[in-house]
Amino acid sequence: MADTVEFELVSPERLLMSEPVEMVVVPGVEGDFGVLPGHSLLISAVRPGVIAIHEGGQVRDRIYVGGGFAQVSPDRCTVLAEEAVMVGDIAPGDAEARLNAARQALAEAKEAAGGDTAAAEKELTAAEAMLAAVKS
Repeated sequence: MADTVEFELVSPERLLMSEPVEMVVVPGVEGDFGVLPGHSLLISAVRPGVIAIHEGGQVRDRIYVGGGFAQVSPDRCTVLAEEAVMVGDIAPGDAEARLNAARQALAEAKEAAGGDTAAAEKELTAAEAMLAAVKS
């Protein structure tokens, strides 16, 4: 059996990563799941959170994703992310500003007749996950 699994991370803009990894941990909607070589077939929705890429028993890279889908096979893990950014590239002030804007948008949506609260709540969840990623 191979020692690695091919990990691909795709955002709407481009292919962000395609490389062999020892293990990847993905934030699934029903909980985080780790993918090692030989993993069973799986398709999962991905919640806003952090993908952790492991190498040598330690986390090598942390990538914030704003949701999406993951497809896993014994030799590959592909994540189609709605949004993806290396956690180290996120400025804490920007994450806090995004959270404040999301809170404001949700408040305005609740006040407006027929406001789109679902979209505002989704953005709030993504903003909270981004700020948590920066702080951890």
